[in-house]
Amino acid sequence: MNGSIHEECGVFGVFDPEGGDVAASIYYGLFALQHRGQESAGIAVTDTAGPARSVRLYKNMGLVNDVFNAETISRLKGNLGVGHVRYSTAGSSSRENAQPLVINYVKGTLTMAHNGNLVNADELRRELEYSGAIFQTTIDSELIAYHIARERLNSISVEGAVLNACRKLKGAYSLVIASPRKLIGVRDPYGFKPLSIGKLDNSYILSSETCAIETIGGEFVRDVMPGEIVTITKEHGIKSDMTMAVDKEKQGRCVFEYIYFSRPDSYFDGVSVYDARFASGRYLAIDSPCDADLVVGVPESGTIAAMGFAEESGIPYGAAFIKNTYVGRTFIKPGQADRSDSVNVKLNIHKELIKNKRIVIIDDSIVRGTTSAKLVKMLRDAGAKEVHFRIASPPFLWQCFFGTDIPERRQLIAYRNSLEQIREHLNADSLAYLKTERLSEIAGGLPICEGCFTGKYPEETPAEDIRGEYLDKKADFDLF
Repeated sequence: MNGSIHEECGVFGVFDPEGGDVAASIYYGLFALQHRGQESAGIAVTDTAGPARSVRLYKNMGLVNDVFNAETISRLKGNLGVGHVRYSTAGSSSRENAQPLVINYVKGTLTMAHNGNLVNADELRRELEYSGAIFQTTIDSELIAYHIARERLNSISVEGAVLNACRKLKGAYSLVIASPRKLIGVRDPYGFKPLSIGKLDNSYILSSETCAIETIGGEFVRDVMPGEIVTITKEHGIKSDMTMAVDKEKQGRCVFEYIYFSRPDSYFDGVSVYDARFASGRYLAIDSPCDADLVVGVPESGTIAAMGFAEESGIPYGAAFIKNTYVGRTFIKPGQADRSDSVNVKLNIHKELIKNKRIVIIDDSIVRGTTSAKLVKMLRDAGAKEVHFRIASPPFLWQCFFGTDIPERRQLIAYRNSLEQIREHLNADSLAYLKTERLSEIAGGLPICEGCFTGKYPEETPAEDIRGEYLDKKADFDLF
């Protein structure tokens, strides 16, 4: 295991106490979460009225609609199930690392899907290795599943084992777990990653985002709270355990869920993602105004912020970039060469809209600067008189250890370059970022993690970057 795997994923679980098959619902739920991971997909189901160790699992590399078809879904018979979509760093892409994970042990079976990243994975792995564990994957999710299985030997219930195992975990984790008769949802004490509860008729749903609950026709019930374990059974419905909860001011939701990751029609702990992005654009217009003729957004995550900027500034909004919606996000391409080459494949430009105009372009972030420079060039080649860049997040100055694809510091353009140097590199007429103090405002005042911007994390981080591929000294970028 070359360090814990750095990933951003989506989890989804359904339990129908009346015995109906849930695989199709999980499929459509994963389809709604596809933006959270496009590398692999998987579904595991069990029949709570059948044999305790009978789990049907199918997972593979690719998008949800490539991995599954009518035949595979029809074979996944069961009324309790867990699904997962995954994105990983380069080098860790394999079918074995796809989720959900199914563990068979002396007490039965355990099926689990995980979103997040542990910072003490090496320590947990060593503990298991010295007790004779043999690993089938290179993901920290397997460590969680093994520790739960081991704790179950000395616990009267699976939820008790989950609690004891989670007390050992450090980092970000939202878990959806299926035991033979229960659906369990867990969120780490800091609440890094979202997890929501929904209902569809008599069925219960756990989902990374509220939008997926609505996609299958369900109704949002509430969020799983930071530090909460919810156990869902036919007999008792939803039971809550808040033993792991910390004081609210210590919580640290990933602010990038509001800025980029979550779908705009989702709510994260009661805050509309759409409203958060719209507000970021408004704050940019207030704090960093400019004279211009047109505001344009980079699809998709910059579009709503651009609308907010336009409304606040009074400058018209225009859809200058035409996106090929069948191309995945460049931000989560594992290789830098892939990222650079895919910009023109993803986007074309409406030249008549741009010609001879002063343009304000809004994007969600700048990581390395490669994509941003290409966007400015596209606008200038289309005839823009001026190009003013506005970024709906602060500069990335630190890496993320908790599950967001932000690399080590030497790869971040803002780490070694001043604002003016970045502006010159982009060939923009002006450049401004969202002010750090605005982050809590766009998140509705909730406690957030802003570590990638300030270096202040809710939880202690490793002394060195443990995330494997980002330690490769043959970096595929140039600092200036």
